[in-house]
Amino acid sequence: MALLEPGHWTGKIFNGGWASSAGGVYDVVEPATGDVLGSLGLATAEDASAAAASAAAAQRDWAARPYAERAAILRKVGDLVEEHAAEIEEWIVRESGSVPPKAGIETGFITGVCYEAAGLASHPQGLVLPSAQPRWSLARRRPAGVVTVIAPFNFPLLLAMRSVAPALALGNAVLLKPDPRTAVCGGVVIARLFEEAGLPPGLLHLLPGGADVGQAVVSAPEVRVVSFTGSTAAGRAIGEVCGRLLKRAHLELGGNNALIVLPGADIERAVSAGAWGSFLHQGQICMTTGRHLVHESLHEEYVEALAEKADKLPVGNPATEQVALGPIIDHAQLERIDGLVSATVDAGARLAAGGKHTGPFYRPTVLAQVRPDMPAYAREVFGPVAPVLPFSTDDEAVALATATEYGLSLGVLGDVGRAMAIADAVPSGLVHINDQTVNDEPVIPFGGVGASGNGSRFGGPEANLEAFTETQWLTMRGDIAPYPF
Repeated sequence: MALLEPGHWTGKIFNGGWASSAGGVYDVVEPATGDVLGSLGLATAEDASAAAASAAAAQRDWAARPYAERAAILRKVGDLVEEHAAEIEEWIVRESGSVPPKAGIETGFITGVCYEAAGLASHPQGLVLPSAQPRWSLARRRPAGVVTVIAPFNFPLLLAMRSVAPALALGNAVLLKPDPRTAVCGGVVIARLFEEAGLPPGLLHLLPGGADVGQAVVSAPEVRVVSFTGSTAAGRAIGEVCGRLLKRAHLELGGNNALIVLPGADIERAVSAGAWGSFLHQGQICMTTGRHLVHESLHEEYVEALAEKADKLPVGNPATEQVALGPIIDHAQLERIDGLVSATVDAGARLAAGGKHTGPFYRPTVLAQVRPDMPAYAREVFGPVAPVLPFSTDDEAVALATATEYGLSLGVLGDVGRAMAIADAVPSGLVHINDQTVNDEPVIPFGGVGASGNGSRFGGPEANLEAFTETQWLTMRGDIAPYPF
């Protein structure tokens, strides 16, 4: 039986079960064609409030169940992903505009995430502490309670499941608000997987909706932790609300990531890495290489080779053609990308490749003769745009790389010793020597600094335990403690 049989979810939300919403129904649209792929229920703030109350009630029993039961469900979800990978990947391709290999990255990644989360359920969750008193003194991890997960459109399944799976494995309940543009592959898929795996009702709620729903799933009193992946502007707003309400917010935000190409680097491999870093998934990735800093000895050759590669990359509908780049997610984002490129060219940059689009398909773009104040260099474009800037010394490369409010990912290509010195000097959550900026694995701590987020709060056992549990101090004595009054 198909996992995503429309009869389960068409026109509905998942609120402990598939149900209609007072918010009505909206269309799921394929960005490459504009075709309607289906419909989903549009959640309301009232749906979110009811979901939070239901989740809090269900979570208490879930946290008390044996860890092996939670682990078994996470393993089953991983097995189901492998079983239904082709079906899931077809939705990722059509709904998010991904090329098939990128869709395969998502399903492979979340299989690993689920198996790693299953292991979290039995991970050591406390410490025995020394005490000056005649008692046992323990620090133990307890489930946070209700966790809100807000996920974006670009890697909708991966970036939602990265928080949903460990949160559930550690005994929490989850309110999931996917981006409405990708709420099937970033929401329905997850709800159906856990439904088929036997997750008890009330622990997972799927709430596609607008800003009012986002506000409701953040501010609901039952919610103790908010896991958000998205823009820096939205992350700041969520962080402010969580700070006022004394909730924990784990924020994975934007980036304007630098790839530094040192003198003597293999130019062919460097260009290949740079193209992958800038053009994968149309540049719609927080880790996308947004700034190419190339030593002056290689600069002209690098620009020419990168532009030649960009001109040869096929762009089109990934559901019907064999292409390297698919569509931009929607018209508003397409206009934003085109506006930043045009403004940069108007400011004096040279368009070495691309800079044009046919319908929703934007050509991979290379910009030369760029200055640091130009829009497509200074700002996060979130599109397939590669500005290239020369540098003469390692100190200058460090200065250029750090001249940004972001601090997510850094790539350095070339001599390892020089690369290590540069890596030590540039604040960044992720550093890749002799690799480009777009890298992730289920077992690693992931996150950025500065405007890219509040540290590594995603992935890996330590980060997940920190993110989705609270630390409780517990003491025990053999007899009631004596006191002088």
